[in-house]
Amino acid sequence: MLQSVHAMADDGPAEDYPTEIEENLNDFESSLSSVQNMVQTLVSVSRSDNLKLDPLDRAKLDLMSAYALNSMFWMYLVTQGVNPKDHAIKQELDRIRTYMNKVKEITDKRKAARLDKDAASRFVRNALWDAEDKKRKDSTEHPHRGKHIRFS
Repeated sequence: MLQSVHAMADDGPAEDYPTEIEENLNDFESSLSSVQNMVQTLVSVSRSDNLKLDPLDRAKLDLMSAYALNSMFWMYLVTQGVNPKDHAIKQELDRIRTYMNKVKEITDKRKAARLDKDAASRFVRNALWDAEDKKRKDSTEHPHRGKHIRFS
C-alpha cells in the first residue's frame, strides 16, 4: 500500500488526482511510513522480552498495540467508504482508551510525591520551636531541675 501511495504521489501524472491533495498525500505517506516502522519494531521484539517488563509496562505495551491496530482498522474502514463512527470499532477504541486512562492514573500516582507524616511533623515542630519557650516550659514544669541539693 505504501508503494502505491508513493507511486501515486510522485510518479503518477497530475491528472490522476487533484494537485490540491498532493500535500495531504505526502503527509499520509509519511504517517504510514512511521506506522510501518513502529509495527515492524513491535513485531521484531519477542514475547519473552515483553515478559521481562513489569506488569504496568506490559499493560502499557499491550494497550498501545491494541489501540494502534484498532486505529489502523478505523483507517481501513474509512478507505473502504464505511463510516467507522457507526461501526463497533468506535466502542472498542473507547474501551481501550478507558483502560489507557486507568494506567495513566496509576502511573501518575506512582510519580506523585509522598508525604512522610513523621518527618513533616518533626519539621513543623522544629520550625516552631523557640529556645526561650523551652527554658520557660522546663522551669515551670520542673522548678528544681538543674539545681543540685546536697544532703549532709
